[in-house]
Amino acid sequence: MKTIMLAGGFFLAAALPAAAAPAPTPPVRTAAGLVSGVQLSRGLRFFAGIPFARPPVGNLRWRPPQPPLRWRGVRAARRFAPPCFQPPAARRFGPWTSVFNSQLAPSEDCLYLNLWTPARPRGRRLPVMVWIYGGGYTSGAGSVAIYNGVHLARRGVVVVNFNYRVGALGFLAYPGLARESPHHSAGNYGLLDQIAALRWVRRNIAAFGGDPHRVTIFGQSAGASSVWLLMQSPLARGLFQRAIIMSGPGALPVPNMMTAHLRLAAAEAAGRSYAKSLGAFSLAGLRQLAPARLLRGHSPLGFAPIADGWVLRSGLPRGREVPVVNGMVADDIGIGWYGTRPPPPPTRAHYQAMLHRLCGPRYATCLALYPAANDRQAGAALRRALRDRARASLALWARHQRRFSPRVYTYYFDHRLPWPQHPEYGIFHSSELPYVFDNLQLMPRPWQPVDRRIARILADYWTNFAKTGSPNRRGLPRWPPFHSRPLVTMELGRRIGPMPVAPPPRLRFWLRRLRRPLGF
Repeated sequence: MKTIMLAGGFFLAAALPAAAAPAPTPPVRTAAGLVSGVQLSRGLRFFAGIPFARPPVGNLRWRPPQPPLRWRGVRAARRFAPPCFQPPAARRFGPWTSVFNSQLAPSEDCLYLNLWTPARPRGRRLPVMVWIYGGGYTSGAGSVAIYNGVHLARRGVVVVNFNYRVGALGFLAYPGLARESPHHSAGNYGLLDQIAALRWVRRNIAAFGGDPHRVTIFGQSAGASSVWLLMQSPLARGLFQRAIIMSGPGALPVPNMMTAHLRLAAAEAAGRSYAKSLGAFSLAGLRQLAPARLLRGHSPLGFAPIADGWVLRSGLPRGREVPVVNGMVADDIGIGWYGTRPPPPPTRAHYQAMLHRLCGPRYATCLALYPAANDRQAGAALRRALRDRARASLALWARHQRRFSPRVYTYYFDHRLPWPQHPEYGIFHSSELPYVFDNLQLMPRPWQPVDRRIARILADYWTNFAKTGSPNRRGLPRWPPFHSRPLVTMELGRRIGPMPVAPPPRLRFWLRRLRRPLGF
């Protein structure tokens, strides 16, 4: 494997002879003009920085994305575009090292996409996988190294990712914005970017060998929440046929992960407070601010999708009637850290306080199910409780979604990414990404044969699902679709196969405890 670098220091990870330089591809026609990418080995092609919308700058700031302007000649699509404006990325943020973060300087001019496409038999269109990144709706980019799609594309799919607006530029609601909208909508500009990218795929992907009627959207964390919201949005209807939700709604048993629960009026009030913190008292004043200045403002509610009545509607969430995969990693629901370092191990007193919050009036029952006699046992007991709770929540989500989707698959990833220097991070949020994209080579870790086996199988499962709506094929451990009885999920790790959601007494406890918070 020869790894080459593109502008900005991002990995392309292509198998090329050591002395070879990447050759340009023949031009490909899109609706806006011709583009030329990079020719890789084994017939693979890579295109980067293709505009799917006009730059959302000036008077287009906080407006729905507009179609890209046409260009003449052949546009070079060989380097990643800047991420959408966000705080500068650190090379290391807790367990999230540089491969989990884009190292390019951000820009407000950012609505571009990237794609990896393989050679294909004549006349045969390939399934398409569209990746939506996470980052808490405040960061992320298609240029993140770990999202490199080359190894998925080698399995016979077209892989697409793109940038979408984040933070205040992506999700600010402000009264003037609703007044100028024909739909009386504000906020959700980041989701509208995602929908614009999917519309670009529908219109253009056939020219790159993809099937516009066999599209799978998949995302992790905020990207997983985005997938779930796109399954509900009337504007995204018909733009995809399958969905994969990774560490998002279902695994996190709180209402705001299940639907956009914040209403427009509350979001606008938060937007007014945010604008006031910047010294801006009108929409025109906000649009005149430099994007870096927007990072200094403070919103009491943060920035995330809202129920605006146009992009998203309120009410009990009902996902699109498509096959869906939904799962989590073991420590998505960790012991209370998302900062630069984990907190000290919990004491028994801290553990008991956490159980009070988790179990409410049934604390005594909970303590009997998860006993801890001393400080040493407290951490393990809390981890068992949190993991059982998350898997039970996911089972309730799957039971709900099964009423609409023809097939639902759930999973539980429980393999620790090898990192001898930092065992304290456990099976951390995002640690499955190198395996799903089969990109272990991008990280200097003491990989073992079991890691390579897991990466091969996970990438096969994900691409099989994109091809057929089922992760299964001959030669892989069978992944059964979700059924209400018995309640099992697919364990993905050193062991790969179905596993019980939780031991029966603990499962019964959490199913009763979680039904009302989830609204099912």
